[in-house]
Amino acid sequence: MSTETPRQQYLLGYARVSTLEQDEALQVDALTAAGCGRIFVDKASGSLQHRPQLDALLEHLRPGDTVVVWRLDRLGRSLRHLIDTIQDLQARGVAFRSLTESIDTSTPGGRLFFHVFGALAEFERDLIRERTHAGLAAARARGRKGGRPTVWTPEKLQVAQQMYDSGQHAITIARVLGVSRASVYRALQSTGPLTMMQSSTPHRS
Repeated sequence: MSTETPRQQYLLGYARVSTLEQDEALQVDALTAAGCGRIFVDKASGSLQHRPQLDALLEHLRPGDTVVVWRLDRLGRSLRHLIDTIQDLQARGVAFRSLTESIDTSTPGGRLFFHVFGALAEFERDLIRERTHAGLAAARARGRKGGRPTVWTPEKLQVAQQMYDSGQHAITIARVLGVSRASVYRALQSTGPLTMMQSSTPHRS
C-alpha cells in the first residue's frame, strides 16, 4: 500500500505587468491577501504569445487547485484567449478566481458567468465573419477584389521591366523600387513571360 502523502490543493496566483518599469506589488499584495501560496509574475505585453511564468503556472497545476488573478485582463491576451484558458482549466479540474470582478468558477454563478461570456464571444465572431463576407461581396459587385492595394504603379512596372530586360536580378530591382523580391516576380509574371531564374545569385557591384 502506498504511503505517499496526497498533494495539498493550492491557491496559485498569477500577476502580469506590461513593461519592466511597472511594479507588480499591487497585484502581488492582493493575491497574497487572498491566500495564494505561490505567485507567478510575468513582465510582458498582454499581446505577447509566450509568457514563461504563465506556462510554468499551467504546468504546476493539479486537479483541485485554483488560479487567482487580480483582474481578468491580467490572464488573457484577448477575450477569446481568456475564455479558452479558463475552459482549459475547468477541463483539468482547476478553478479560477478574479478578485476585482469577484468571479469564482468553483461556484455555480461563476460558471454561468463564463458560459454567457463564451456565448457572447462566439456571437461577436459570427458578426465579424458576416460583416467581412458582406463587405467582400459588395466589393466584388463593384468590380473590386479584397486584399491590400497594390504598390505597383505603371511607372514602377515600366522601370522593373527595363531593369529586368537589361539583365538586373530581382533582388536588385526590389531594392531600387522598395518592394519585396516576391512582389517583383509576381509583377513581371503579370506583364509577360518571366524567364529569369528565381534562384539566381544576385549580382554584386
